[in-house]
Amino acid sequence: MKKIIGGFFCVCCLLFSQMTLRTEAAEPVSSPPEETSLYATAAVLMDADSGRVLYGKNEDAVMAMASTTKIMTCILVLENASLDETLTASAYAASMPKVKLYIQKGERYTIRDLLHSLMLESHNDTAVALAEYIGKQHLPAELRDKDTAEYTAEESKLAVAAFAALMNDKAAELGCENTWFITPNGLDATESISLEDGSIVQKEHCTTAAELARILSYCIRESPKSQDFLDITRTQNYSFSANSRSYSCVNHNAFLTMMDGALTGKTGFTNKAGYCYVGALTRDGRTFVVALLACGWPNNKGYKWADTKKLMQYGLDNYFYRSLSAEDAAFDENVLSPIPVRNGQTAVLNDTAYTSVGRGDSETEGEEEKWPEGLLLRPDEKIYVKYSAKNVLTAPVERGTVVGSIDYIVDDTIYKRESIITKDSVEAIDLKWCAVQIWNRFLCTR
Repeated sequence: MKKIIGGFFCVCCLLFSQMTLRTEAAEPVSSPPEETSLYATAAVLMDADSGRVLYGKNEDAVMAMASTTKIMTCILVLENASLDETLTASAYAASMPKVKLYIQKGERYTIRDLLHSLMLESHNDTAVALAEYIGKQHLPAELRDKDTAEYTAEESKLAVAAFAALMNDKAAELGCENTWFITPNGLDATESISLEDGSIVQKEHCTTAAELARILSYCIRESPKSQDFLDITRTQNYSFSANSRSYSCVNHNAFLTMMDGALTGKTGFTNKAGYCYVGALTRDGRTFVVALLACGWPNNKGYKWADTKKLMQYGLDNYFYRSLSAEDAAFDENVLSPIPVRNGQTAVLNDTAYTSVGRGDSETEGEEEKWPEGLLLRPDEKIYVKYSAKNVLTAPVERGTVVGSIDYIVDDTIYKRESIITKDSVEAIDLKWCAVQIWNRFLCTR
């Protein structure tokens, strides 16, 4: 009887240990490239697929961005309207300063025609007309149903503000923390924002070179309307007729003919912002994005092209695609050890329960982040693999439970994360299991 009680006591009084992490430390990363002499006050060279900054000069400085704003205007219009829809111009849109299409109150245009006007000629009035058309859908019913041609200036401003809110929501969705849109055309602007505590802050229309590059990367890679965006922005000449008038638009993105693989881009200028540019190039399976802010003032219009070519060539000469699952970066699954499970059922009384573990998916359930399969790296850069897993688990444990992660790291940044998951299920000790163990060990042998 003492043996029975002792066995039962051992089973029911299993000790619990503290959960810890087993970590393989990542090695230090290689140093960044030396700065290249540029005209731009702020500049970025980005890998469009991963969002990795390959070169930066004041890349996080908050600055005005002029008409490069219109890449966000264009992609939001494409995502919220069809190209064949028509809109009516308001007096407020018609009042915008040059550069402009000279639309007039009450005139009707297709979204397709105005997007070409927006992106090829950078017309400020078409930007507002497009913003009003999308923004009014987020206004109260009486303004949604009202003809835009009948809008007062204040009603038009409400529609534009609603569109700017969409721009800011999209920027936040893309991870842009220092971008703020006020106008759809990029004209310099400042507005007062009331905070929850009652204080008021002044915000300017602004972005950073890194975030501007991030936005263009979205436009050409991630947006469901990326192909429409590329089709419009790559068009060299576009003509259309509307309201008994004929229009002709010429693409002012000279970079499209400067380098093989030039993909898209948008220029900008205001007295405050200076010359700005954001553009993309694709070659040999690599896509680079360059963003430049404050790249000279008149008469230095060509500075932005010199900087763009210099950064693009630097990317082409130094960065090459490397898979994160390449042999020199692949994770050795053999280093993973079975994890003990507290209070877990075993075949033999007093044994320790274990579950084996292995590599799971690159995303755990519920995550939306998409990890790249590879990165553009310099030959001297390495991919470091760091893993961590729970040291002990507590039953019950289901097969496929995430118990750790494998991180693929370059320059202190995680670019891919895979899950470490359990391969076995372990049920918790219960009275039924105790009874079976006691019977098998002590009673059935009698």
